[in-house]
Amino acid sequence: MNVKYSHCQIALFAKEPVLGRVKTRLHPALGVHGALNIYKVLLGRVSTMLKRSNLANWSLWANSNASHEFFLNICNSKNIFNQQGADLGQKMNFAITQTLTQAGVEQVIVIGADCPAMDPEYLESAILALDAGSDVVIGPAEDGGYVLIGMRCSMPELFEGINWGSGEVLEATLLKLQELDVSYQLLSPLWDVDRPEDLARLSELSPSLEGFEGFVKTC
Repeated sequence: MNVKYSHCQIALFAKEPVLGRVKTRLHPALGVHGALNIYKVLLGRVSTMLKRSNLANWSLWANSNASHEFFLNICNSKNIFNQQGADLGQKMNFAITQTLTQAGVEQVIVIGADCPAMDPEYLESAILALDAGSDVVIGPAEDGGYVLIGMRCSMPELFEGINWGSGEVLEATLLKLQELDVSYQLLSPLWDVDRPEDLARLSELSPSLEGFEGFVKTC
């Protein structure tokens, strides 16, 4: 099936859905089983969006066990890869660098599964920002990180020396971009599901997203 933007590749970063190892900050509110279930819902939701939107080809980058049954159920096995690197920055740089070596790929957009407010229009705006000449596009997260980063070339320096997991990731990244004299565009901020207080916001989504109803009621 032909996609709208064949020169773009979307890299979906995912954690292996293992009980007790995903969405750990949600354990107090949902328990280990509930946290695992909501992670699967989030990951399944974004993979479905990528398939239905038909915007660009996409691949899944797993932090471990790329052959996990859940991954194979949502993505073609030939498009599933293992992340490589000591930290998130190295892993994103590796995925971007490897993807840009593919024939016809001119830009790579990295996203995660934690942002249910991200929709096809948001992704398309990122693609168009790169098409318009920006070297980098970033979708800020309200918690100080980002939910999306897209690039037209490999830029390992951008991911070095950043305290991943802190609330200063976006600020540090913007400083790096300025130091490197790289053109960039910021999209509108979005929220992601990381903390118990984020669960209540699922009811704000319009239209509502299938599979979230039970988690909204537990808040």
